[in-house]
Amino acid sequence: MKIPADLPYPPHVRRALEAARRGADPYGHHAIDEFLAGRLSRRDLLRYASVIGLSLAGAGLVGPRDVRAQGASNATIRVAHLMPAGAVDPLTVTDAGSLALLNQTGEFLLDDDSEKLMLRPALAISWKPNDKGDVWTFRLRQNVKFSDGAPFTAKDVAATFDRLADPASGSAALSVLKRVLSKGGTRVVDEHTVEFHLDAPTGNFPYYVSSDNYNAIILPASYAGDYEKSFIGTGPFKLEKYQPKVGASFVRNPDYWGEKALPERVQFVFYADQQAQILALQGHQADVMGTFTVQGGLGLLNNPEFKVIGVKSSAHRQIHMRNDSPQFKDKRVRQAMALSIDRDVIVRGLFRGRAQIGNDSPFAPVFPSSDAGVPQRRIDVAKAKQLLAQAGVPNGFDITLTTEKYMELPDLAVVVQNYAKAIGVRINLKVESQSMYYGAGAPGKSDWLDAPFGITDYGARGVPNVFLKAPLTSTGTWNAAHFRNPQYDRLVANFDAALDITSQKRISAQIQTLLLDESPVIIPFFYDQLIAARAKLNGVRFTALAQLYFDRAVIGA
Repeated sequence: MKIPADLPYPPHVRRALEAARRGADPYGHHAIDEFLAGRLSRRDLLRYASVIGLSLAGAGLVGPRDVRAQGASNATIRVAHLMPAGAVDPLTVTDAGSLALLNQTGEFLLDDDSEKLMLRPALAISWKPNDKGDVWTFRLRQNVKFSDGAPFTAKDVAATFDRLADPASGSAALSVLKRVLSKGGTRVVDEHTVEFHLDAPTGNFPYYVSSDNYNAIILPASYAGDYEKSFIGTGPFKLEKYQPKVGASFVRNPDYWGEKALPERVQFVFYADQQAQILALQGHQADVMGTFTVQGGLGLLNNPEFKVIGVKSSAHRQIHMRNDSPQFKDKRVRQAMALSIDRDVIVRGLFRGRAQIGNDSPFAPVFPSSDAGVPQRRIDVAKAKQLLAQAGVPNGFDITLTTEKYMELPDLAVVVQNYAKAIGVRINLKVESQSMYYGAGAPGKSDWLDAPFGITDYGARGVPNVFLKAPLTSTGTWNAAHFRNPQYDRLVANFDAALDITSQKRISAQIQTLLLDESPVIIPFFYDQLIAARAKLNGVRFTALAQLYFDRAVIGA
């Protein structure tokens, strides 16, 4: 079937869409039909096409991969960076201070472009699912070397994901890969082809092996640990020096497979908190700093000496209420707490508008699969009081809210405390260091997972799958709400298996509606990821996950 001639697309777009339909699998064909019918936006078509490896470049709908930065090269870029929370190891890293160091020397199979909301080739050049979506085939880039000179092959990919999927390895990536990819599921087809045989069909699987899964840096098959000694990888920089709690420096990799890095060196100096980073930037001791809050960085927002750059993201805060605790066992109490909060005021006050209102589910506005037709929850104090009375606590109750000293979280805790007063709930605040809050990250050994009432930071992801599973499914590794709902678990499994946007959006509406009713967590907003830099620094790329890329960075005159 040809694209109708009367549709408002130039001839080259129609030709490319027809070619894509002929060469695509049934899911790609369906996506193009949805686009042509006006039910799928251009942005969503491009993003979906990137997930299944469908090329639309010939239509002029996809621009060039990179815009070359203009200016002098051979500079040293100085970064005021948050101190890593512990040892920097791709297998176990979870904190923003560490993960931004990984991508200086390391690369992923695919890159998640936060700005364009697309996956782009990196160490993989093409990828495609089978009809069921439980086997994905990736073709790998040739003539790539690790920084020690060893060639990059399919064996390195298989070894990397076997390590990440191994329950005995201590892998932080199990939050992503658990019940999706098991050890042994990554199979070498030939030197430059791998197949991922999944535990179950997963329509968004390419995100699981992209930079969206920050643990998925590709390491040599021979890798045996001691990452901080080498920072081995295939990327545009290689390690010059690393000093724990002090800093790190990386120099241009002359053997990089792609365009050589413009800066000669990137130098990270570690700081204990955001204010120290800002002072370093203002004192001309640094050129750039990553991830800062609007509240703490007001002095940078209107200063012409600096520029603040932002990308919309799915990063958010989850206010969990333990469903098995006496205070929150009745869902009407949880609904009342959610109705006490004015999300519009929070977005304006804490973020100066640099956030989007949340609706108590992980479906951020940036996700094509989010269904915007689900009614938005708004503040309703009268209804909240009525629900508390129906639940048998007309005079409210006392509760401790536990959270971490990180970004705006202490301020958010005070806001929640003040809103709760209006419905008679009396909150005592307990603000801990990150290390104390997260503890061992296991039930019985973590205030995060054990506290009846808590606020946790969740970094951005390119798709909602991890947010839906780890904190909210019955066996989720991050289930601080102790939420157990078989219907929810089935819906998430169906969402995982869906290979087209239309099906994902239909299921997401059901998930959003269920979560509004059960209210195991409150998600009041999704905030923009921000970095600050000297006005003369150009070409820095960053992601909503706080990853920083400096290979195209230049300092202007």
